[in-house]
Amino acid sequence: MKTPMNSEPVIIPRPDHPISRSQVSPNALRVLYRLKDNGYIAYLVGGCVRDLLLGREPKDFDVATNATPNQVKRLFRNCRLVGRRFRLAHIHYQDEIIEVATFRALAPEEPEDTAPAPVSPENVPGEGERPRPPRHVVSDEGMVLRDNVFGTPEEDAVRRDFTVNALAYNIADFSIIDYANGMEDLRRGVIRTIGDPLVRFTEDPVRMLRAVRFAATLGFTVEAATWQAIRELAPAITRATAPRLYEEVLKLFLSGEGERVYQLLRQAGLFSHLFPRFSAWLDREIDGFPHSQVGKALEWADDQVGGGEPVSPPLLLALMFGEYVEERAAELADAGMPVPDAVNEAMAGFLGEQAPIIAIPQRIALAVREILLIQHRLRKIPGKRPQGVLARSCFAEALAYLRCRCAVTGEGGKILAWWERYARESVMPPVEPMAGGGEAPPKRRRRRGKRRKPPAA
Repeated sequence: MKTPMNSEPVIIPRPDHPISRSQVSPNALRVLYRLKDNGYIAYLVGGCVRDLLLGREPKDFDVATNATPNQVKRLFRNCRLVGRRFRLAHIHYQDEIIEVATFRALAPEEPEDTAPAPVSPENVPGEGERPRPPRHVVSDEGMVLRDNVFGTPEEDAVRRDFTVNALAYNIADFSIIDYANGMEDLRRGVIRTIGDPLVRFTEDPVRMLRAVRFAATLGFTVEAATWQAIRELAPAITRATAPRLYEEVLKLFLSGEGERVYQLLRQAGLFSHLFPRFSAWLDREIDGFPHSQVGKALEWADDQVGGGEPVSPPLLLALMFGEYVEERAAELADAGMPVPDAVNEAMAGFLGEQAPIIAIPQRIALAVREILLIQHRLRKIPGKRPQGVLARSCFAEALAYLRCRCAVTGEGGKILAWWERYARESVMPPVEPMAGGGEAPPKRRRRRGKRRKPPAA
């Protein structure tokens, strides 16, 4: 990968930028200073620098250094090395993990396997350690599978995804270092790849989702060439692993800007490749009306997140796909299948559709199914044993789902009010373990006495 760099980085001295050490995590400062005091370069990098410059509170603080992962591990007793694709050091504190990455080089021009990589001073193994030369592995499609080639701060900056994420805060003199004109794009509110966007998205297709997430959460626009590359390469998103795409979907839709993310994904053509059958269902009209509840449900979830109310992954997925699953379940029930079996069958069908693309963990899928099953019981007030409904493990999320439905459709207000009042006035019984989740209590073993011999004939 050839990426143009500034001949000289732009250095913004401390008086000319708003970042203060008082805004930085004390644990991150400990890591930065210990690296610096031991003769290493140490920068804050990535999204935390971007967010501090925008006056936002970072979710985490990442550090980049010229120390190798093994050298970092020798400096910190609370360090764990993780990752195969990208080798990282995690410094564990009581309430926080500081991620430390070694500066990485630009991709080599020649194939990785043509010759063994030389052992450089930066990756000399310690005593008793087996030499492990840095590796850079790329798939036939150009996607980076492994990248542990160490480089310089300049190379590390320009191999990042977007210009606004390539800024570094230098603990040595408290300056901001800008190798990719990130400060200018930050001022203009633009998401732009570093280098050729077609190459960068081919290297890692998940960068397309990150571009959408940053544009939605920061209120930025995606630069024209970057946006065109996303639209062109949207089908490549399925090359990412299914577990990784599940994690990215949660980040997208639990960001507090889920509805905006949803609209951008559809405009970019990414949504139809992430959720092909669900997307086709959204495009079909019922009685002349489009399926519009997904966007409204995501707006409701955004309001919850913005108000500090947590939205769990099962509740999010139920809000997004509940109408789709319930419509299919209703068709099965109309054909004579019992309602619980119809919901189970419809949910299994949805999971089967998504499994090759987005791997929803079984415990999450079971919780989504439980939320949808409880909806049928909530419609019967009081019904038999309402106290047992409160004991269901997903009752609170099922009630939140009903609350969202009432807000979106304007229906079911009487049912919602009854259950909210009943939940407030009732003493909550012990929660029953969810079907398929948790462990059943151990069975008591019958004591068996001595076996008597049959009387002699």
